[in-house]
Amino acid sequence: MKKLVSLFSLSALVFLLSLAITPVQGKDKDKGGPTDAPIDGGASLLLAGGAAYALRRINKARLNKKAQL
Repeated sequence: MKKLVSLFSLSALVFLLSLAITPVQGKDKDKGGPTDAPIDGGASLLLAGGAAYALRRINKARLNKKAQL
């Protein structure tokens, strides 16, 4: 189960990082046409870190509950 959680966390992190470098369309001031602008990666890194932390806390709580039984 631990390997599955680690694999899921890693794949989620890679997915979120790929979203962070995806360009979005903006207007070019000179031509009036679209231009590429990167999305800020800080928010996605915070989201990935929070998800990993939550999964870790859930896993520890589950293991503590098993140990008490």
